[in-house]
Formats: sequence, structure tokens, C-alpha cells
Amino acid sequence: MRTSPVPAPKAGPAPGVMTLFDDEGFNFSGLWALGGAGQGSADAGEVLTAVNTINKAGLSAQTYTQTFRRLGDRLTKEPGNARPDAETMRFRALRAAQYYAQALSCVLGSEDPGSEEALYQAGRGAWDAFCGLCDPAPVTDNITYESTPLPVWFFRPDASGRARPTVILTNGSDGQNVDMWTYGVRTALDRGWNALVYDGPGQGQLLFVNRVPFTPSWEHVVTPVVDWLLARSDVNRAKIALAGLSMAGNLTARAAAFEERIAALVAMPGLLEPWLAFPKQVREILAATKDETNNVWNKEVAPKLSRTDAAILKTRFEPFSVPAMLAARQGKLFTDFYTPAKLIQSLATTNVVSRIKVPTLVLDYEFEQFYPGQARQMYEALTAPKDYVRLTAATGAQMHCSPMAPQQHCEVVFDWLQQTV
Repeated sequence: MRTSPVPAPKAGPAPGVMTLFDDEGFNFSGLWALGGAGQGSADAGEVLTAVNTINKAGLSAQTYTQTFRRLGDRLTKEPGNARPDAETMRFRALRAAQYYAQALSCVLGSEDPGSEEALYQAGRGAWDAFCGLCDPAPVTDNITYESTPLPVWFFRPDASGRARPTVILTNGSDGQNVDMWTYGVRTALDRGWNALVYDGPGQGQLLFVNRVPFTPSWEHVVTPVVDWLLARSDVNRAKIALAGLSMAGNLTARAAAFEERIAALVAMPGLLEPWLAFPKQVREILAATKDETNNVWNKEVAPKLSRTDAAILKTRFEPFSVPAMLAARQGKLFTDFYTPAKLIQSLATTNVVSRIKVPTLVLDYEFEQFYPGQARQMYEALTAPKDYVRLTAATGAQMHCSPMAPQQHCEVVFDWLQQTV
């Protein structure tokens, strides 16, 4: 999750957080990019130079999108003064994927919201170029999910064919594939694990190209992924773990409650109700009927939103509503608040967490700004073997998903997986 799901709170950033931008939402995004440097998915100098460029031009969705898109464009071309080898081009492509993802996160608030799909395709192209240069390259496939294929990337430490423990890495509501490298793939490979990355409904290709929004029944997404893994001889069938980043801490919990072939679950963070990430004044718009809700939204709320707040809500609602996404690409605000709001509300896992039987690690973060208190609530609701870890400001790992410390984050997760699985 890169952008605030609602207008940024008035409180300043969490203690110990580097201030890249005055706006808290943009600052979180910048820290996310900067944190990737330790995993090779960004370069500190490139990010900080982009930050300076944006601040000098005047911080806005336009300058943010434009600056990071240009940086991605530059990295996808060979440098003119040298003939780079494959390893150089591999990590240039990975960094380009990161910078395109940064641009994508703000494009709906820019002067060219209609470029969203093209910008996604640029990031996807950089990701695919990176994958093609890996050794071994990840196995790619399309797994059948209802009437839409799920693209998957199956990373292996080597091509020996040895059966290894495997982690399924699940993205959140606005993450891109490069985030799965930062928050799992690289560490998994270093520790001799396989790692599978996929786009589910409301994510990546399924959202921006196939136009399939999120589903509350995430077990129907994970089950065909597990089927695919179990058909492979290089997967240890008894050691398949499921991990979910950001809102996927909720999605994967739902899946683990029904998919019994999972050996362990990691919720990063634990959460029960994504709808509670929206402030009370937004949630109160949702009335008993669709007509009542949309009347309030269109006549009383939407006309008073600032351009910044409208852009944030466009970005946060588009994974749950194709009409909202298409309207946003035309520079318009969605008129049907009720339908996507009810879908977000339906993601609640309060009533199914107790069904989870596998060992579960629940992560929490000091100064969690989107889902405060929910990780502890999920931990207490679990009846399976469980562990709870809170990442803190003492080591720079505070805030949602530890944007400044993905290496620490992965150490905690994979130490636990090694011991548990």
C-alpha cells in the first residue's frame, strides 16, 4: 500500500521517520521506494535525486508521476556510454519497475489519468524484462481462475529440480510485482526457498487490463495456485506457506480459513476489516440503500472534495469498481459509492479467522497508520498455534509494512518460516 486510503491525517509523521515530502501520503510513498534500495529494487541516489526534483518543481501528483515515470523510462534504455552486461540490465529493469509503480500510484491525480493502463504496462514490461534475465528465470504461467487467467511467476534458487519449501507471496490493494521481490522473493531465494508471485483479482494485470475487481472469496484465488504448485516435482508438498502483505494480510487469512493444504500463514499485518481503514466520516456515507448512499455522496460529499482528496479516493476505490476506475481515467469521480463500499465491507474476516488451523505469524507495526489495533485483534481471535511480532521505531521498522526496513521485515518472516515449516 503506497498511498493513504483517505485524506492524510493532520498529525505529523511517526517519530524517527525521514521527511522526504511535507505531505504524509507522499512521504510514505517515497520512503517505500527508498527502502527498496537494500533489496536491489531501488537505488538510494536515484530516489533522493527524484525527491529533490519533485520538491524543487513543487510537490503534486503531476510532478511525482512525471518524475518517477521519466526515471523508469531512462532505466529501460541502455546507458549510452557503456555496453552493460545482463546483470546490469536485470537490476536496471527491476528499479524501473519500482519507479513506474511509484508513478502509477499517483497517476489518477495527475494531468494525464488516461495513461494509467499504459503506465502499468510499462512497469509490467520492466518486471518481465527483469524476470527474463534472472538465472534461472522464473517459470511463468497463467492459472485458470473462473474465466480469467491468473499470471504467476515461480522463482527457484536453481534449476536442480530439488523439492523445496515454497512461499506464496500475495500483494495488497495497490502493490505491484516488484514489491513482492522486496518483501519476500529475494530473501526466499537466499534461504533456499521457492517463491510464487501472482496477480489476483483487483491487482496488476487483472485490474488494469482484464478489469476484474477484488473478490472477498480469496480462497477461490489461492486454491488453483496451490493446485498448480502441487503438480510440480520441485515443490515440497508438505511445506507450502502463504504470506500476505498490506491488505493481503486480510485476504490470505480468508484463504487459509478454507484452503487446508497450506502449512503456515503470515499476515503482514494482521487485519480483520479493511473498511475500517477509511475514516468515520467516509464510512458514514454508506447508508441502508444504494439510492440513499449515492444521493449523499453525489450531492453532499463529492462536490466538496479537494482535488487531492478526490484523487486519493479514486485510487483507493478503483480496485473494487471497474466503473470507478474507468471514470477516474477520464478525470471524473465515480458516482456509485455504494457498490465498491459494500465490496470493501464484505472483506471482513472477523467470522472466519477462528477456522484457521495452521501456525500463523501476525505482524504489527508501531505507528501503524491504516489498520491500528487490528493485528492484535486478529491475533487474539486465532485459535491455531500463533505468534505475534511488533516491528518498532527502535530499529526504524515502524509504520505500515516497515517501508524503511524491508530487510528486517523479511528476516522476521523467514526466520519464523524456517522454524515453523
